[in-house]
Amino acid sequence: MQLSNKQKQYLKSEAHSLKPVVMLGNNGLTEGVMAEIDLALAHHELIKVKVLGEDKAERQLICDAICRESGALLVQIIGKVAIFFLQDQDESKFSLPKG
Repeated sequence: MQLSNKQKQYLKSEAHSLKPVVMLGNNGLTEGVMAEIDLALAHHELIKVKVLGEDKAERQLICDAICRESGALLVQIIGKVAIFFLQDQDESKFSLPKG
């Protein structure tokens, strides 16, 4: 599934007031951190993750790995904070706009 620009804008506005629920530190993306991300996505659908590190390319690789491992979609990266979305197939908390 791909998100349209309209859907991304909607999710960005919904995520604006959220605080990061998971923070990746010096150990990087461990199994424990990935389990926390999966749990948070299952519960909230839309989460922010803070990825520490100075290298922008490395942060992008970590975000790509999170998407690959969890099945979530990357909505946006601003600095060290990434927004991920994984829609619940049964009953979603978010009604994405069409298009």
